[in-house]
Amino acid sequence: MNAPPSIQPHAKMLRAWQLAILRFAVTHDNADRLNVITIAGELDALGRTGHSKATFSYFRRASAELCAAILRPDEPDNAVLREFIARTDDIRLRRAFTAVVSVEPQEARQPRRTARRDIGLWRGLPARRNSSP
Repeated sequence: MNAPPSIQPHAKMLRAWQLAILRFAVTHDNADRLNVITIAGELDALGRTGHSKATFSYFRRASAELCAAILRPDEPDNAVLREFIARTDDIRLRRAFTAVVSVEPQEARQPRRTARRDIGLWRGLPARRNSSP
């Protein structure tokens, strides 16, 4: 991890959160879910100052949604899991999580467009007349 020194603690905490989510996806254990929520609370508190009353709760909300989505693997379109997979930078972690939850990444689901040649596009149409009046 080659992050600047001021960002390293945040990057390590984010990595710990992602690994905790992976662990919960493998075990489905309530203790692992609580660990995810605990780390999420710590991440939300990182930017808060001592006298600030405003609470940032992105990671706690995201964790709750992710844990609920992990427990519902049969959903045909699980956007929460796909978004988490797409936002995970570490390719090894992304592949492991994808394998555990059995969800295809978004880019793999979209059909690729292939260049098609338009053979016979004009077949059956009357020939154009080039005569001028």
